[in-house]
Amino acid sequence: MSDLPASLVDHYAWMARYNAWFNERLYASALALDDAERKRDRGDFFGSIHGTLNHLLLGDKLWLGRFAELPVPLPMLDAEVLALPPFTGLGMQLFEDFETLRLHRAQVDHAIQGFVAQLTPELVSADFSYTTTRGATRTQPCWRALSHFFNHQTHHRGQVTTLLMQAGIDPGDTDLLLTPEA
Repeated sequence: MSDLPASLVDHYAWMARYNAWFNERLYASALALDDAERKRDRGDFFGSIHGTLNHLLLGDKLWLGRFAELPVPLPMLDAEVLALPPFTGLGMQLFEDFETLRLHRAQVDHAIQGFVAQLTPELVSADFSYTTTRGATRTQPCWRALSHFFNHQTHHRGQVTTLLMQAGIDPGDTDLLLTPEA
């Protein structure tokens, strides 16, 4: 019995499920802290739990905005999902209110799952061009950008897990292999 993905498309669908599941766990864990504790500077690159969660959402929205240019209909990447204030840097705060941040996170995670459901092996292997936040144009296979997208999420969620542990909150097991089946 093998559950080897048929393609990278299947792998990205798994990563999107993991992304949503892990985010739900992190936000539920962060609810155990009051707003001041979530926003307390803990010396992380983005300062606080709240700041790092905002950065994660910002990164996802930036990448989804780039992926929205792919030559396939992506109605789940609508104006509300992609909306961003004027860019001021990777540490900018999208939402000061934690509940608003949590609700938008769930909406974006749902859009990510819908987005990856539209991917095809041909699209994933095609060249993908995008513009960075510094205005540089990059072109590479789409699978590299998608892999970076999911790796970026995992990296910063690991930071949030550490920050929660330092605050006395154990988010529990978050291993990729524990992702519930769809």
